[in-house]
Amino acid sequence: MTQEEKIKESLVNKFNYLSVSIKIVRPRRISIEVSLDNFEPVFAYLARDLQFSHLCTITGLDEPEKLSFIYHLAADSGVLINLKIALPKSSPTLKTVTPYFPGAEIYERELVDLFGAKIEGLPSGHRYPLTDDWPVDQFPLRKEWKADKNA
Repeated sequence: MTQEEKIKESLVNKFNYLSVSIKIVRPRRISIEVSLDNFEPVFAYLARDLQFSHLCTITGLDEPEKLSFIYHLAADSGVLINLKIALPKSSPTLKTVTPYFPGAEIYERELVDLFGAKIEGLPSGHRYPLTDDWPVDQFPLRKEWKADKNA
């Protein structure tokens, strides 16, 4: 059994609902899609129990009718897991992952500024990467945003 298969088996044994949404994409690459209700327990299990100890980045995607966020987690073994969550554009609210990875703060600020995500528990601080005088309700990485219309 490969290391990816062992990780998949461990995840499915702990969270049987993942059996349909977890895929071994190729060697050292696993992809998982979870709902909002399941995000935190799966994320915690990956970080604490399966020792995915590096948060490489968080990617935001504007998809039809929803915003998706992909958390790229790596283990020392070289295996990378992409944990994807999709949220409605009308209420893209997540809890911060800074208790697991303090460095996630900068990525989460990008999600707030560029996509309009709401991150519960994100420590207060300066905006990033947009300037403090950028209009609060303008999210330049959303597909409906137009620079000329919003200038």
